Amino acid sequence: MKLLMHACCAPCSVYCVDSLREEGIEPTLFWYNPNIHPYTEYKARMDALNNYSEIENVKAIFIDEYGLDEFCRNVSNDLEGRCVKYCYPVRIRKLFEYAKENGYDTVSTTLLYSIYQKHDYIKKLCEELSKEFEIDFLYRDFRYGFWKGHDKAKELGLYMQKYCGCIYSEEDRYVKKKKDALSLPEGFEWKR
Repeated sequence: MKLLMHACCAPCSVYCVDSLREEGIEPTLFWYNPNIHPYTEYKARMDALNNYSEIENVKAIFIDEYGLDEFCRNVSNDLEGRCVKYCYPVRIRKLFEYAKENGYDTVSTTLLYSIYQKHDYIKKLCEELSKEFEIDFLYRDFRYGFWKGHDKAKELGLYMQKYCGCIYSEEDRYVKKKKDALSLPEGFEWKR
């Protein structure tokens, strides 16, 4: 298996990489996140992933395309739908395109780790693109390792972001205080 794994950030990568390695799978991380804003946040997350990849000796590919203009054009008319209509699809499609062009036979994403993401939608999107691109999608519910990965990321001194990534999610952090249900797997328990 030649696995290309989209990485949204370093902290979300930690548990994913560790658990895959326990299975004997060596992923290559793939950075493509034009939805992260402002530029200082984008750079901090990209640098943290680069640092993590060096610490853990995991191969990482960086597509450095900061995309504020394109992001704004695509989400400004539907802010509530931005994740499923732009943020997830643009990154996951690029993952499949890169994998197809560069000989990877399997893909996955660290977005499946976060309890704050739309897990079922991401899984469905990956399954659909898997058929379209004729590349396997390796599904794992990495949410079970959320606290384990979180704690190891802190131990490694990785940059720990405080919001999903886009300028609107940063606003939500301060203003709206969204009360959406977290995406928790069955049997998941909060760390006390």
